[in-house]
Amino acid sequence: MDLRIFTEPQQGASYDTLLTVAKATEDLGFDAFFRSDHYLSMGSADGLPGPTDAWITLAGLARETSRIRLGTLMTAGTFRLPGVLAIQVAQVDQMSGGRVELGLGAGWFEEEHKAYGIPFPKEKFARLEEQLAVVTGLWGTETGKTFSHDGTYYTLQDSPALPKPVQQRIPVLIGGHGATRTPRLAARYADEFNIPFASLEDTERQFGRVRAAAEEAGRTPDDLVYSNALVVCAGRDDAEVARRAAAIGRDVDELKANGLAGSPAEIVDKIGRYAAAGSSRIYLQILDLDDLDHLELLSSQVQSQLN
Repeated sequence: MDLRIFTEPQQGASYDTLLTVAKATEDLGFDAFFRSDHYLSMGSADGLPGPTDAWITLAGLARETSRIRLGTLMTAGTFRLPGVLAIQVAQVDQMSGGRVELGLGAGWFEEEHKAYGIPFPKEKFARLEEQLAVVTGLWGTETGKTFSHDGTYYTLQDSPALPKPVQQRIPVLIGGHGATRTPRLAARYADEFNIPFASLEDTERQFGRVRAAAEEAGRTPDDLVYSNALVVCAGRDDAEVARRAAAIGRDVDELKANGLAGSPAEIVDKIGRYAAAGSSRIYLQILDLDDLDHLELLSSQVQSQLN
């Protein structure tokens, strides 16, 4: 089971804070550092000192880390034109020596679009499908040849399809709870399918849909990685769990029901149940980015048992 650290910087984090967490992620032996792609805080968080851009952040981390994978859950398709996104991600892949992964979603948080003047189109899913075709098409075009695309939303003419990433194929992550279109899109474009904040039952059901869609598309279902994103709140005892839950404004019982919470043994046991449902990778959503002791506990007493 791969464990990856997943952060939500829109809730309030500077680049320096993210760098500290990313370095701890690397030093403590986790597989990857991922971040969300949002420009506005959610819930009661004030968001101070303000938003950081996902791909600018990852570009910086690419130069200041050496081992961990770097990526997004999920880049909002509404934020960037697909040709520009292909250039940005390929460049960060070069800067990292080939350690980048792209999670790409349709975008859903209307308020952040209003706050920063970003268009919020109605046909987001159809645009996402075309964006995936453009981004992967640009990366997959042989050097020296050109890429063209005449679509409903995007038109590219004789693009040199540069720069090229270091990796022969940058892993593409697609995720969500949609019963029909999402599995079909994953079967066509994804290297990994991720379901966020889902129960064991919903996880097993959605993985089954994706596997069926992959077979229908002529792919071997096991060619995809299947993963979960889950909030984590670990403690050496009940008091420590309660303290960490309070720090992120959550209830312990709710966290135990909907995420990974409790003692390391409880968390290892629940991860095992997700593994039985088909998951081979967990993105641990860390909401208190100043609590590095939490990361150390997860490394020494959770990850060590899974390895």
